[in-house]
Amino acid sequence: MNILTILLAALAAFLVGGLWYGPLFGTAWMRLIGKTPEELGQANMVKLYGIAFLFALLQATMLAHLFARIGAPPFHIVMMISTGIALGFVIPAIGTNYLFRREPGKLFFIDAGYWFAFYAAMGLVFALLG
Repeated sequence: MNILTILLAALAAFLVGGLWYGPLFGTAWMRLIGKTPEELGQANMVKLYGIAFLFALLQATMLAHLFARIGAPPFHIVMMISTGIALGFVIPAIGTNYLFRREPGKLFFIDAGYWFAFYAAMGLVFALLG
C-alpha cells in the first residue's frame, strides 16, 4: 500500500467535507440540525478536525488494502468499488439511523450526498495514483 496515496485520498475526502458543509450545503445543513455558526464554532476545532481526519485516514487505508488485495483494478472498477461502498453500506446505515431518529429527508440527502462524494473523491485518487 502506498502511504502517500492513502494520505492524498484522505485529504481529498476531507476537503470534500469542507466544501460540502461549507459553501455548498452548510447553511441548509445548519438549519436542519438546528445549530448556528456560533454554536458550531464553540467546539475544540483542532480535536474535531483531527479526529475526523483520522477517520478519513482509516477509511482510505481500508480502501487501499482492498485495492491491494484485488491487484490494481482499472479506473472504472476502483470508482465502482469506492462509490459502491458508499451506496451499499454507508448510506443505508445512516439512512436507517435517520429513519428511527425521524430526521428530515433533506438532512439525509445532504449527508448521504456527502458520503457518496467523500468515497468518490477517495476512489478518484486511488484510480489516478494507484
